[in-house]
Amino acid sequence: MEEVLPHRVAQLLRDARRVVIFTGAGISAESGVPTFRDDLTGLWARFDAQQLATAEAFHADPDLVWGWYEWRRARVRRAEPNSGHLAITTIESRIPDSTVITQNVDDLHERAGTPATIHLHGSLFAPRCTAAAAHPATFPDQPDGEAAEPHEGRRISPPRCASCRELVRPGVVWFGEALPEAALTAAAEAATACDVLLTVGTSGVVYPAAEIPRIAASSGATVIQVNPQPTPLDRIAAINLRGSAAQVLPTLVAAAWR
Repeated sequence: MEEVLPHRVAQLLRDARRVVIFTGAGISAESGVPTFRDDLTGLWARFDAQQLATAEAFHADPDLVWGWYEWRRARVRRAEPNSGHLAITTIESRIPDSTVITQNVDDLHERAGTPATIHLHGSLFAPRCTAAAAHPATFPDQPDGEAAEPHEGRRISPPRCASCRELVRPGVVWFGEALPEAALTAAAEAATACDVLLTVGTSGVVYPAAEIPRIAASSGATVIQVNPQPTPLDRIAAINLRGSAAQVLPTLVAAAWR
């Protein structure tokens, strides 16, 4: 792997004081989590995913939209963190001043051991009240857990907020909505202050999240891209490592701290 992971790449990581790891759909796909528009089966095969991911769709048919997100959440629960996720937690253990920023709405980073992931697009596991974001919201008890969700999906009535009885909605960013301000601010601050930014498995075309590697580069950080295919981020990355997260990241970690 020396030609893929030259010594200087490992040294850049080993010598860094502040590291940002910015992840996209590619790392989750390696755990078997379909990308947003892929593999719509059963009840959902006749829908365009983008039609379901809007506030208008939820208000028009909350049972349909909540059912789709429960189906997606169940599929994530059946997935496991891969060696790329685990390599990221190793980087965090070696470089305490590390920040993980993700465009993904799953919880694979958390289950791999990352304590405080910044979710730019929200999370399938953080529902919220439609009327007041300050109201805590939880999922209803399910005796058999998410595994009971049928593979073909179903319509499900969303729960009600315990505080005001309004509907609870999925805690993700829908089309037409702004990214959570606190998450975007924290991500931009981390990118501005880091020495090295690893961008992993992201196409670099979804804005404003795609600005994060560019902020790091313009602030003087070394941007290292891990992706099997070329992306628009090739132009700003100092180093492009062609390969998947599960292949490249463990090798990079081993080379940095052997």
